[in-house]
Amino acid sequence: MLSQEEIDALLNGTANEGEKPDSSTLNVEDYLDSMEKDALGEIGNISFGSSATALSTLLSHKVEITTPEVGIVRHDKLADEFPHPYVAIQVKYTEGFSGINVLVIKQSDAAIIADLMLGGTGENPSSDLDEIHLSAVQEAMNQMMGSAATSMSAVFNKRIDISPPTVSLLNILEGEGTDSLPNQELLVKVSFRLMIHNLIDSQIMQLLPLQFAKSLVADLIHQDGDTQGAHHPASESERTEADTPARQTEESSTENEQGQVPPKQETYQNVQPAVFTSFEDTQPHIGTKNLDMLLDIPLQVTVELGRTSKTVRDILEMGPGSIIELDKLAGEPVDILVNHQLIAIGEVVVIDENFGVRVTDIVSQKDRLKKLN
Repeated sequence: MLSQEEIDALLNGTANEGEKPDSSTLNVEDYLDSMEKDALGEIGNISFGSSATALSTLLSHKVEITTPEVGIVRHDKLADEFPHPYVAIQVKYTEGFSGINVLVIKQSDAAIIADLMLGGTGENPSSDLDEIHLSAVQEAMNQMMGSAATSMSAVFNKRIDISPPTVSLLNILEGEGTDSLPNQELLVKVSFRLMIHNLIDSQIMQLLPLQFAKSLVADLIHQDGDTQGAHHPASESERTEADTPARQTEESSTENEQGQVPPKQETYQNVQPAVFTSFEDTQPHIGTKNLDMLLDIPLQVTVELGRTSKTVRDILEMGPGSIIELDKLAGEPVDILVNHQLIAIGEVVVIDENFGVRVTDIVSQKDRLKKLN
């Protein structure tokens, strides 16, 4: 006679064995080693961090995207992974890489984004996504992925361009929109938690073919090897352990030994005598040499005269001679923004028939942090 505990153990064991072949999410360690998994997470962190800034500017709401989680899914089990109606945004790389990238968000979240893009509050979005709403979502994703491509260009040290995204409704259970998904058997799923003000607390997911994801990691390692190979030649086995603290310490030490004249100082010496002589004492001092790698990343500088909010109806009614009233008085200082963040105040000047702006005040670190809240 079997005890009740033994019977329960047998039944549970049988159930667990039956579930394994049907699992949609596979063990990521069987397909990606720890370095590849961490590298894909870091690429997602960098690219979607800038995407959040771009989306925040578009929606005029604070957007947060948290640290990603990397997993592996089977193509024939995507219906288990995405059981609800979603919106799929497919992006193809036209330069720098050869592959596709698909973003997947819930239709309810896409409806809120579309409502905000069209001048609404996002609190009562339309339940149906028509052509206008999909176009609004497409524009939002276009701005996000364009910003992500710019960040990736800096990380991979080469030009990266993407095609305009294509948006389609995705309902795998009904066979709708499945053509937009990669056709490979194994896919890498990078999941981010997406939070927009108090309107959205959900997920946005990125799907990549497994081989394409591996090629991204290989390209990133190759870039790292080209940069540091002259100082720190490594074998294949050593390269596998590139994410250990020991190597980071060694790289930092090598940089201190051979970086007596940092590139940033050479840049100031070449430019300063010709252009910035009078501002020599105001150049900021960067004491941490590890920041040198960031000095060549391009940033977008914008001088903002003022802002206003208009509905789609107001925009469509504009014509030649229309006047748009801004939120600043005539003669007020203008805002100087770097990557959409306020960093200084200035006044408009004219130099050789060209407009310019003279910096009159630098926003303090405390005030900049307040702007992020």
